[in-house]
Amino acid sequence: MTSAVRPRIVLSRCIEVDHCRWNSLRVASDVVKLLLPHVDIVPVCPEVEIGLGVPRPPIRVIKTDEGLRLYQPETARDCTVEMERFSDEFLGELGSVDGFILKSRSPSCGSKEVRVYQGLSDHTVSRKGVGFFAAAVAARYEGVAIEDEGRLTNWSLRHHFFTRIYAMARFRSQVLTAPSMQALIGYHAAHKLLIMACNERQLRMMGRIVANHDGQPLDVVVRDYEQHLALALQDAPRYTASINVLMHAMGYFDLTPAEKRFFLDALEDYRASRVPLSVPIAIVRSWIVRFGQPYLAEQAFFAPYPEELVQVTDSGKGRDT
Repeated sequence: MTSAVRPRIVLSRCIEVDHCRWNSLRVASDVVKLLLPHVDIVPVCPEVEIGLGVPRPPIRVIKTDEGLRLYQPETARDCTVEMERFSDEFLGELGSVDGFILKSRSPSCGSKEVRVYQGLSDHTVSRKGVGFFAAAVAARYEGVAIEDEGRLTNWSLRHHFFTRIYAMARFRSQVLTAPSMQALIGYHAAHKLLIMACNERQLRMMGRIVANHDGQPLDVVVRDYEQHLALALQDAPRYTASINVLMHAMGYFDLTPAEKRFFLDALEDYRASRVPLSVPIAIVRSWIVRFGQPYLAEQAFFAPYPEELVQVTDSGKGRDT
């Protein structure tokens, strides 16, 4: 249903790539291992890049009167300026990427739940925050999918992350590589139901951008569309939105009363969390094949990323919030 693309992902080098953690270990991640054959990675270890070495005394984020600092207690080394300089240079040269998978809770790469210590020598955690490199990523790549290997063990978060990186990779491949209104219209048509499920308000705005009644130059139209696409995909669809999309899809088929009843019962089971979203989607996909429905056959909503990334244990999971 969707053409094969390879998302470009920035990956913390210690995750399934290299033994470069502070203790010389490598982080195992079944999700990243599954993903690696299907994406192009840009591995990075900010701590190694600023010369901290492997192994190395741990660093931490500390709160001072002058603000947050990146500090190595054992050596009394302040790494703040070096990390900020590296982050600025690395991200400035990085170019387009579709997502980031960063080491969880790392003082450099952690995107959430990073311990922030009170003072240089205090072992008290004052709050949780964000790693220095991850903060620079979020500031420069606003709207781009950022996750850590820990959170990706959760089915809903993983499904949404995969959906986002593949949607953005298709946009890069199908539209940005050789921009044209025809390419943009084709992309929008194939992603209409996916965007509808994520954010109907953004879908309406994106429809107006594609219509281009103001006669904007192509580069402006494409840039505006890309910005709204990233915004539309930021939040995972609520279960009610997925049901609305599936009801919309049902209208494309000439079904018997019994088939309609069967499908509506499946939707009600999904609403009540008795079955996962994959059940009603599988029914619609079977109808797409049976009726040869060309519009729905191209919809990314029904196959947002390669089947190879669906694990057997995923089949019974996932009712959206």
